[in-house]
This record gives sequence, C-alpha cells and structure tokens, in this order.
Amino acid sequence: MIYGILAASAAFLLAAVLAALFRLPAQRIGLLDRRWQRPVPVVGGVAVVVATCAVAGAGNWTRYAPLGDGVGGLVVAAAVVAGLGLIADFRRVKLRFLVGGTAIAAACVVPYGETGPFVGVLAVGWIVFVAVGFRALDHADALAGTVGVVTAFGAGAIAAAEVMDGLAVLLSVLAAALTGFLMHNWPPARVALGSCGSLFTGFLLASTAVFTRAGGDPLSDAGVLFALAAVAGADVVLVTLSRRFAGRPLLRRGPDHLAHRLRRLGLTPQGAVVILALCAFSAVAVGVLVHVGWVGESAVVWVAGGAVVVVVGLLGVPVYGPRRSASPQVTTQLRVRNG
Repeated sequence: MIYGILAASAAFLLAAVLAALFRLPAQRIGLLDRRWQRPVPVVGGVAVVVATCAVAGAGNWTRYAPLGDGVGGLVVAAAVVAGLGLIADFRRVKLRFLVGGTAIAAACVVPYGETGPFVGVLAVGWIVFVAVGFRALDHADALAGTVGVVTAFGAGAIAAAEVMDGLAVLLSVLAAALTGFLMHNWPPARVALGSCGSLFTGFLLASTAVFTRAGGDPLSDAGVLFALAAVAGADVVLVTLSRRFAGRPLLRRGPDHLAHRLRRLGLTPQGAVVILALCAFSAVAVGVLVHVGWVGESAVVWVAGGAVVVVVGLLGVPVYGPRRSASPQVTTQLRVRNG
C-alpha cells in the first residue's frame, strides 16, 4: 500500500517534469501536432511512457511490487507500441502500419492458456480497437488523458479485486503519470499526448483488462470490457458512421469526433472534456460493479443503450461544411483539357 502511494507520486512528478523538459526540444525539432489551431509539441506521450515504464520497472526490479507472470512482457509490448506511435508523430505513416504493429504486440501478450485460441484472437482485436480508439480520443485537449485516468482506476479496481497486486500498482502508476501529463495538457494545451502516448495508454489499459477477465464467461467478459472502453468505442463508431454517410474517406481527418460535436452544441473545451469524463466514469463504474457482482450483468445493456443514444444524437450535429466549388480558372482549365 505504501509503495503504491510512493510509486504513484513518483510517476506523477516524473511525467509532469519530463513533459515540461521535453517541450522546447520538441519545438526545435518540429515534433508538433498541427491539428490544433496552433502547433502543439507531442511529447506528453513520451513523458507518460517513460514515467510509467521507469516506475513500474523499478518496483519489479527491487521486488517491492513484482508485476507478476506475463505482466512484464505486457509492459515491454506496450513500450514497443509506443515506439510505433512515436514514429507516427515524427512522420506520416499509414494506419495499417500502426494497426498491424499493435496487433502483433497484442498477439504476444494475450494469455491464450486461459482464454482459448478463439477468444484469444477476439481479445487481440479488442486490444487493437481500444488502442486505436484512444488515439482517436486525442482529438481534443485533455480528453484522452482524462478518460485514460478514469479507465485506469476502474481497471485497477478490477485487478485489486482479483488480487493481482502488481497489475493494480501498474495501473495506478499509469493513472498518476497521465495526471502529471494533464497539468500541461488541460485546455489550452502546452503539450499533447500524440500517437506515442495515446496508443500506449489504450494498449496498456485494454491488455490489463483482458488479463483481469481472462478465464471467465466470454459474454460477461465482453460486457465488462465494453463498459471500460465505452467512450473510446463510441467515438470510433460515431466517426465511422458519420464519414460513411457523408461519403468522405474513412481515414481523412475531420472535426467530427465526440468533443468536436459537443463544441458545436455550445460547450467550452473544458466543458466537453468534463462531460465525456463523466460518461466514461459512469460506464467504468458499471463495469467494475458488474465484475465484483454488486449489480447484474444486465446493467451493461444500459451502458450500451446510452452509447447508442449518444452516437445517434450526435450524428445529427452538422460538422462538415459545404464542399468548395472550383474556381473559374480551374473550371476553364478542366474544360480545355476535356476538349
């Protein structure tokens, strides 16, 4: 217990300090995210990854908080996924490169002996989906970090209930590191999480959740895992449906995510983050309560219903402007080329 508090405090301070120290070098080398109205250094994820891995590794090495069988490999795999994300932060890479690398990492950590081969393959797909979903949540200041903190506490509570102390400490360290990062990421952000940090966070949360639920009833497991990642899942579904209905390329970036639409409804950046964090907390709380048996498994249906209502409701919020018509000069040139 005392070590857990010390580890979380160390991760919080280390992530906060590193995010501040990495900011200026990132600006000089051009490690910036230009999706915002002003370029923001994407080094917050590096700070979170270093803080989480360093503190968790120190606890395992000193034997004060051994991670347990398979968990050390999980942390290594998450660090590899973070490395893929860092490459994407430096230069544009195709999504299939990130998805493929994340899938390989996930396939190396799923406990097939407890899940079985079929459920294990589904678990790999789920881990990839959540990792990509958290990358999508990085569309707004503080959103991915805040939802990550809430989810880490929920997954940590489930790990503690299963007496997986090392896993619970790891998740508390991740939550603390994300909180330290949020000191620089709260709107208006001075640093961003980037693909490095968002993929790392989503991968680690999804993988640890699979570890805690491995060997249980598959249907119940699916319900709890869905509740833990309901906000990230809703965002992916919302964006996918929206772009399909609008005839836009699925991978083209646009202002069509959850926080974007809430802003269109008049919420401030801070208000949108708070609303979505409360949604995440409600869903995660249901998942934890179902896991410990305090509420029935049917409670997850309410989470799914709420997610459907949110997606359907926000689909009606206009986010795409009218297509720009070609200029007269371009139109004339096209006519000449076409004869």
